[in-house]
Amino acid sequence: MRLIQVILCGGAGTRLWPMSREAEPKQFLPLAGGTRSLLQDTALRLRRLPPMLERLADGRGAVVDPTPILVTQEDTRFLAASQLAAVGVSTEQIVLEPVGRNTAPALTLAALQAQAALPGEDPVLLAMPADHVIADEQAFVAAVAGALSAALEGAVVTFGIKPSRPETGYGYIRAAAGDAEPTEGGPVVIEAFIEKPDAATASSFVEDGRHLWNSGLFMMRASVWLRALGHYREDILNACTLAMRSARRDLDFVRPLADAFRACPAESIDYAVMEHLPADRGLGIPARVMAVDAGWNDVGAWDALHDVLPKDADGNAVVGDVLLHESRNSLVFASHRTVAALGVQRLGIIETADAVLVVDLECTQSLKQVVQRLKAGGGSLAFTHRKVHRPWGWYDSLDAGPGFQVKRIVVTAGASLSLQLHHRRAEHWVVVRGTAEVTNGEQVFVLQENQSTYIPMGQKHRLKNPGDAPLEIIEVQSGDYLGEDDIVRFEDTFGRAG
Repeated sequence: MRLIQVILCGGAGTRLWPMSREAEPKQFLPLAGGTRSLLQDTALRLRRLPPMLERLADGRGAVVDPTPILVTQEDTRFLAASQLAAVGVSTEQIVLEPVGRNTAPALTLAALQAQAALPGEDPVLLAMPADHVIADEQAFVAAVAGALSAALEGAVVTFGIKPSRPETGYGYIRAAAGDAEPTEGGPVVIEAFIEKPDAATASSFVEDGRHLWNSGLFMMRASVWLRALGHYREDILNACTLAMRSARRDLDFVRPLADAFRACPAESIDYAVMEHLPADRGLGIPARVMAVDAGWNDVGAWDALHDVLPKDADGNAVVGDVLLHESRNSLVFASHRTVAALGVQRLGIIETADAVLVVDLECTQSLKQVVQRLKAGGGSLAFTHRKVHRPWGWYDSLDAGPGFQVKRIVVTAGASLSLQLHHRRAEHWVVVRGTAEVTNGEQVFVLQENQSTYIPMGQKHRLKNPGDAPLEIIEVQSGDYLGEDDIVRFEDTFGRAG
């Protein structure tokens, strides 16, 4: 038996603006402390699982596939691949959604990819969003091992979180009456899924012991998911099957047929399948819930991040260079500058290179409206950071004004930008660290530190790092239009067009 981790890596994380933006949403950020992103933590979460599977009571062999299936979007494909590679996780099965269609189609793409990659096998899929925090990974992995037998026998297992408070922002799962309490051991029968309750109902759920938070974590055989989806939402299955039947491989990426997938309805795993299973005895697919008490948090907003991070004696959580005085129960996140907070209570103060957010931690759910206003205004603050990641490295826009822009560009060892030209801008390059191989028109030459070159408007050019250390240059652009879409690519290592 093979267990494959499916990482669902979509979503924009707008309630964590200004750290999370569309081009670099929350799953790619180290929000939980430390240096690893939420995606990297998710990809490494099962590293303790193989020894536990070897000790399963039923004695069946179990192998954790070292190559997860990651489902993400076109714009974040290189960021996802580079982050997985940086922590030693294989990037050979990254499925690119042409458009976002919620979690049910994403899991369906993954199930079809698993069957295509392992012909003749029926692996168990463990579907996990890329943006959740699990503080006690050993407890979580133990729950996965404990639920595996039910998945092997044909059940769809979801993981329910033992509630620590009467939370009105989560959906709940009710265990069937007469079964063991869901916190007592293995997976139990699901009676119903309940939408977000009011405060009084949430309090009763915490007290009765039969209700768990709906985590959005699932485990089932690939064939079981596809059979259930075909029964309840044949339209989704047909669209995804057509898209994957004509999928093509591009570098490490699997690209489903775009037109077919665009025709797929958007739906969540819960609405498409899970909420129907408990009452459907005819289909013969059991629905089970495995209780987990592992410090889970979906980190949906700044107040949730405050709950996750370590706190001082006054209940403050801080990241970065922060100075506090007579402040309590606040979150201060400093990315680029010293942030001082005096006499504040229950505030979130989030500083980035190009934006600062000050929010009452009781009001974080309204942040979506702020992001919508930013989008309506036509600026870039909702979409990109000042520092922008590219498959070859990154750049940081240091300054800009009428007719000019200054960038710091870092190219990773051995990487190369595309052979390209710009119609409406010229560029000056100054090497400040490393060695640059420059194509400038018909000339190819090497620049060392403190050397420079000028790229005229309309001239073909390329920047390459031939060394084994990062290359850093300062680029000064000048012209009447400096947008990123003024580019014509002739050759590109990463398969980008335009």
